[in-house]
Amino acid sequence: MYHYNELLDKVNQALREHDVRKAPEYLYTPISYEMSLGGKRLRPVLMLMAYNLYHEDVDYALLPAIGLETYHNFTLLHDDVMDHAEVRRGKPCVHRKWNENTAILSGDHMLIMAMQRICQCHPRHLPDMMQLFSQTAIEIDEGQQYDMDFEQRDNVTEEEYIEMIRLKTSVLLACALKMGAVLADASNTDATLLYDFGEKMGLAFQLQDDYLDVYGDPSTFGKQIGGDIMEGKKTFMLINALAAAKSANNEELTYWMNNSEASREEKVNAVRSIYNKLGIPQLAKARIEAYTHEALASLNQLPLPENRKQTLRDVALKLLNRDK
Repeated sequence: MYHYNELLDKVNQALREHDVRKAPEYLYTPISYEMSLGGKRLRPVLMLMAYNLYHEDVDYALLPAIGLETYHNFTLLHDDVMDHAEVRRGKPCVHRKWNENTAILSGDHMLIMAMQRICQCHPRHLPDMMQLFSQTAIEIDEGQQYDMDFEQRDNVTEEEYIEMIRLKTSVLLACALKMGAVLADASNTDATLLYDFGEKMGLAFQLQDDYLDVYGDPSTFGKQIGGDIMEGKKTFMLINALAAAKSANNEELTYWMNNSEASREEKVNAVRSIYNKLGIPQLAKARIEAYTHEALASLNQLPLPENRKQTLRDVALKLLNRDK
């Protein structure tokens, strides 16, 4: 079986070989730019890993895998436009380097390219692949809309938030794993177990991201600590803290979240201190552990030799300890 880095090399090589540098320049150059910004390439690697559980030669799944990565980057490009973001992975976003019209059109084209690449499989797999992809794309759009809706609401519940991150983040990881199983002609039971593994792993991953935004080490987290607090994002941490503070008639958290005059360090430290008093970090860690346990339970149920499943197990545990 392949190791993660070997599959990552295959994905990056395939992306280089299928680069789209052609006319018209202002349609294709932004696409090449967006795809060149890097990232973990987690989704295509997971698809190849799932396929590799059943077959040694993963090249059959390679084009669909980079198709899913193209789709993922399309969502990032359009998210940046909607969020008015300035930087993506340390470089100017497409809509800042060019303009919004260019970003929208190039993003639309990436969606079509993604579908073309995903369709590069045997006809017997095509209906299941397109059904899974289209349903996943619908759910991700729903998750994005919920996320935007939550920006205007102060009464978001934990249940609503979990559903939002499931749609916006988890389903694409789950889709990648299930696509690998479909292409490998795995049983429906196996494909469902891999989907469940990816979905729960995605929930744990996003909740850990919420946690690390407050408690992570800036040198390993990859971005500045306290971004969610400064933006007032409705995260698992803030939603539960607001609920706990409300029940305790504690208005201190609301004061700090609405305080736009304080320095970043002062505001983040104050909110972190309130989280500590309310037991929010312990609550987040418990929920992360619960979703991780559920993810691994699904993986353990796969009727395959343990040594074949270990690579996926290692990836999940590495992702969920990325601050260490």
